[in-house]
Amino acid sequence: MNWWEIAIAAVAAAAGAIPMALRWWRVAQLEHYLPGSVVRFALRWWRSSPPNVVLGLGLVGLVPATIALPDAGLWFALAAAGIAAVYPLGLAARAPGSPAWTERLRRVAVTSVVLALVVGTAVGLLAGAGAGLVVALVLFDLAVDGALALLAPLERRRQRVWIDKARARLRQVGPRVVSITGAYGKTTTKEYVRRVLGAAAPTVASPASFNNAMGLARTINDQLAPGTEWLVAEMGTYGPGEVTELCSWIPPDIAAIAAIGPVHLERFGTLEAILRGEAEAAELSDVVVLNVDDPLLAGLADEFVGRGKTVIRAGVAAPDLDVAVAPADDGWEVSVRGTPVGTVPEVPFPTNLAVAVGVGLAAGVPLERLADAFEGAATPDHRQTVARGPGGFWVVDDTYNSNPAGAAAALETLAGLGKGRRVVVTPGMVELGHEQAAANEAFGAAAATIADDVVIVKRTNRAALRRGARRGAANVRFAASRADAVEWVRATLTGDDAVLYENDLPDHYP
Repeated sequence: MNWWEIAIAAVAAAAGAIPMALRWWRVAQLEHYLPGSVVRFALRWWRSSPPNVVLGLGLVGLVPATIALPDAGLWFALAAAGIAAVYPLGLAARAPGSPAWTERLRRVAVTSVVLALVVGTAVGLLAGAGAGLVVALVLFDLAVDGALALLAPLERRRQRVWIDKARARLRQVGPRVVSITGAYGKTTTKEYVRRVLGAAAPTVASPASFNNAMGLARTINDQLAPGTEWLVAEMGTYGPGEVTELCSWIPPDIAAIAAIGPVHLERFGTLEAILRGEAEAAELSDVVVLNVDDPLLAGLADEFVGRGKTVIRAGVAAPDLDVAVAPADDGWEVSVRGTPVGTVPEVPFPTNLAVAVGVGLAAGVPLERLADAFEGAATPDHRQTVARGPGGFWVVDDTYNSNPAGAAAALETLAGLGKGRRVVVTPGMVELGHEQAAANEAFGAAAATIADDVVIVKRTNRAALRRGARRGAANVRFAASRADAVEWVRATLTGDDAVLYENDLPDHYP
C-alpha cells in the first residue's frame, strides 16, 4: 500500500471504528466495567443470529486475507470498516436511557483506543498497514476489556476517596448496621427491614438497588445524619470477596440473608460458591438472620449455631421457627417462637417479611407495633406490582426479577387475575450459568399452561423458552424488543385480560 492508500484506509477504518467503539464502550458501562465482560457479550452477539455469524466470520477472515494479499490491503481495510460500522446487527451505538458519558467512561475510551492503535501499529509494521488496520478493528472489543483491566487499580484508588469519607461518617454518626445479602430478594427485604426498624428508631436504608461500594458510600455520605441509629445496607456481589470488602468499612452488627439461588451462577460457578459469597457478611457478624425456607440457608444456620453465633431462623415453612409468618384473614400473622405477636397487612413476599421481623427481633424492636410499621406498605416497584393498564386490563410488572422462584410466584399472581385472555411477555432469565437453558425451558412450559400467549422478547433465551412453551397450549409469539411486545399487548388486550411482564433485559443483550 502506498501513502495515499494508507491514508484512505485509515480514514475509513476510523469512520467504521466510531460506531463500533460506542457500542462496546456502552456494554462496558452497562456491565459495571468488569474486565472480560465486553468479549463475553461480543461472543453472545456473534452467535445471536445468522447475519451476525456471517458478518463476524467475515470480519475475522479479513485478517489472514490481508496478510496473505498485502497489495489488496486498501480494499480489505475498507471492507473491515464497513462491517465494523454496523456489526453486530441489533446493538445500537446509543439508545434512549443509555448511561451517561462519565469521566470513567472517557478514561476507558481513551485507553482502549491507545491499546488498539498500539496493537494495530505493531501488526502493521510486521504484516503491512492494511493488516494493522484490520486487526485493530477486529480486536477492539478485546482492547476495551484490556483497558478495563489496566484501569481497575486506578478506579479503586479514586473510589477510595469516597469510601474513606463514608468510613469517617460512619464513625462520626455511629449507627448500628444491618447487612442484607442474598442471590435475590435483597431489595424487598431491605425495605421491610427499614419499616421494622424505622418504627422504633431513626433508620437510613440504601435506596433502590444501590448495593455496590459507590452506591453505599453515596448513601452514607448523603443521607446518614446525626441521630441515625440504624443503617440498613443492601450488599450485592458478582464474585467471592466483594461482600467482605464492603464489610471492611461497613461492619455489620446484624447480617441477614434473604435467599440463595442460581442468580449469578454464570459468575460463581456453583450454588455452594454463591452461598459462601452471600454469607461473607454473616461470617463477620455475631448475629445472623436466615431464611431457612431455603435448604442451603437451613444448613448454614446449623453450621453457624455450631460455631457459637446467634442465629434467628425465619420463614413460612414451619410454625416453630424463631420467626414464622402464616396467612391470616386480614394479612399475615407473625409469630415469634410460637407466640403470635401481631398481624401485618397483606404484603407480597412473606419470606422476606419473616427475615425482616427476625432482624427486628435481633435488634430488640417492640414487635407489637408491626402492624403500624407496615400500614400502607406498597410492593417495591417492578416486583410483582399489580395495576390496571391503559386499556383497562391487568398488568403484573415483574421486570426487576430474574430468578426461577420469583418467576414461578409471578405466574401464580397472573393466574389469579382476570377471567379473560392471559399473556406472558418475557426475555427469560440470565446469568444462571449451566442452569440457564433448563430454567428458561421450565419457565416457558409453566407459562404456557397458564397463559394463552407467550411472547418471547429478544434472542438470548428464545430457543429454551420456545421449547418449553411448545409443551403447553399457548400461542408462541416473538418480539424484537420489549417496546414491540408492549405495543402488541396494548393493541390486543382489553377488559378483564391480564399480562405478566417477567424480567426485562437491558438492550445490550441480544
